[in-house]
Amino acid sequence: MVDDEPDLRTLYELTLLREGYRVETAACVQEAREQLQSRRFDVLISDMRLPDGSGMELLLELREQQRRERCIVITAYGSAENAVEALRAGAFDYLTKPVDLRQFRQVVASAVQGIGAVPPPGAAPAATNTTNTGTVAGGDALLALVGSSALMQSVKQRIAKVAKGMAPVLIHGESGTGKELAAQALHACSQRSQGPLIAVNCGAIPENLLEAEFFGARKGSYTGATQDRPGYFQAGQGGTLFLDEIGDLPLAMQAKLLRAIQERKVRPLGSTQEEAVDVRIVSATHRDLAADVQSGRFRQDLYYRLNVIEIALPPLRERREDLPALCRTLLTRLARESQMPEPELDATSLAQIAQLPLPGNVRELENVLHRAIALGDEGPLRIPEQALASAAAEMATSPEKSGTQPAANGFTPPPPPGVATATTPPASLEPASDELPDDLQSWLDNQERAILERALQDHGFNRTATAAKLGISLRQIRYRIERLGISLPGDGVRGDSESPDHDRSNP
Repeated sequence: MVDDEPDLRTLYELTLLREGYRVETAACVQEAREQLQSRRFDVLISDMRLPDGSGMELLLELREQQRRERCIVITAYGSAENAVEALRAGAFDYLTKPVDLRQFRQVVASAVQGIGAVPPPGAAPAATNTTNTGTVAGGDALLALVGSSALMQSVKQRIAKVAKGMAPVLIHGESGTGKELAAQALHACSQRSQGPLIAVNCGAIPENLLEAEFFGARKGSYTGATQDRPGYFQAGQGGTLFLDEIGDLPLAMQAKLLRAIQERKVRPLGSTQEEAVDVRIVSATHRDLAADVQSGRFRQDLYYRLNVIEIALPPLRERREDLPALCRTLLTRLARESQMPEPELDATSLAQIAQLPLPGNVRELENVLHRAIALGDEGPLRIPEQALASAAAEMATSPEKSGTQPAANGFTPPPPPGVATATTPPASLEPASDELPDDLQSWLDNQERAILERALQDHGFNRTATAAKLGISLRQIRYRIERLGISLPGDGVRGDSESPDHDRSNP
């Protein structure tokens, strides 16, 4: 315990001694270094500001030496930047002055109970086995993230690494990429695996019920409250709180959530007293929260609190090599649930599946396989021809639903070599003969490009007017122009009037 104030140092020491811990104290960075050089500890607790340095120096030194001590830093009230910096540097957790002793004991207990640390004071002999069980469960949870591609291996390694601390984690990815599975793996790999995992869909709760659902409510606090009820924070005590679709929270609730995360306390609806809570926050979104911050739809301070560590889940189009393993895993589960024989997955099956754009990622792949099982005949799995034709048409006409839509960060891949631009003579809208095209996708692209170029020319290359004529939105026509590689006069200069549906996250 490192603190330059003797009274506080004594208070912390007595609090931990009563819990059964052995405690050594230091008044400055130099004293702490001397003790750390002479022996090993389980936990280092340090104030950020010390007479001859800072607690951050000790934290960084332990990390460089790959020491086992878990670091808890104590920051001044309201210094959120210091806390976030410490968590990013590898601190296990942080406390804010004035320190709540109950919370202090909880955080220290969580740190000591981590993987590789000693059992908590007074714990039963089976405590070590519990830790081992948690490790096995964490491995099982990581296996649920199917895929051996380099991208997925990187995601799994990051989950296993950051699960050991208390730093808030933001999981970012398109719909259907497995954000909830990643949250479950984070929980299972952490020292909190024996605690509850509370999953909350922030977009599914009515706005007038958000506060009561998150923080709980006292009897009589609103009509129908016939008894005290805990909120999500209280239910997740000692475990993990997973906030799915965090970007859908209204601004008023964002402010209250920020305070709960910073202070580790919540005030139930109808109560005058705050309650200390001990939960790890894991959030997820498919939205570009940085763009939402710029547009004022999401609080900047909450964004930096949640985004201490980011895990980005890749879309399925960026890891196509994982399709065979994903298909086999999904088919085994779907066949078992449907009580039907598991169909064979041969080269033709995989070739058909590879043709699908799958903009809905793994969730859409699961739906496709489910339909194929239900409608298919005996023998190898076959995707209905109608579904393949429909997928090809979607790729050509609906960039929002195809694999060519911009990535989550707003980046649109450049058109492949050989794609025609506006200077290329438009292809005929009628087939040259009665023969079927050899490449349906290229043929459909040519038709769409010719229609767009003609419509743009007729309306003076004004995208807003062209979109209105074709019955599509400005956002849709922007996607089509980018995907097809159509160049416009004065590209790079915004000349169109903005439409109400303009997506500011994709300028």
